[in-house]
Amino acid sequence: MTTDEVRDTVTYGVAIAVPEPHASHLRGKRCEFGDPEGEIVPTHVTLVPPTATTAAEIATVRAALGAVGRGHRPFTMRLDGTDTFAPVSPVAFVAVADGADETTRLAGDVRTCLAVGEPEFPFHPHVTVAHHLDASTLDHACADLAGYTAEFPVSDFVLFCHDGAGWHVDTRFPLG
Repeated sequence: MTTDEVRDTVTYGVAIAVPEPHASHLRGKRCEFGDPEGEIVPTHVTLVPPTATTAAEIATVRAALGAVGRGHRPFTMRLDGTDTFAPVSPVAFVAVADGADETTRLAGDVRTCLAVGEPEFPFHPHVTVAHHLDASTLDHACADLAGYTAEFPVSDFVLFCHDGAGWHVDTRFPLG
């Protein structure tokens, strides 16, 4: 890859952003558990993981995501309890108890419109609170947040872009 091609690459992700005060609380816990990504990754439910495209194509991505948003209704999401993907993947997470079906449909439509294909693992809506940490830390994260619950309206989803130092909101796409 040439220097111009690297400069022309945009890394993006598509997610439901968890609103405040829940976002700060879960992000703080992620940092407390020792996950270095807690400092740079906004609290979210992933619809499409980090994906590379060209700067020229990001406008097409935005247009496609806008169309998807218009085809979905707002819904309520409830986070409740924890689980882990270990031993398959070293991730502890807060579970999506209500709104999982709507999130799964939204994620499928986003993947289809962006032609990114199916994820590496079966799609399972969740909020990561510890990633790439040892088993005892994952267990501690699950135990610490086992009673955690939060409920909030989901009225949009977000295109996040990475600027080399961290993730920022590029565009919000309203549902409905």
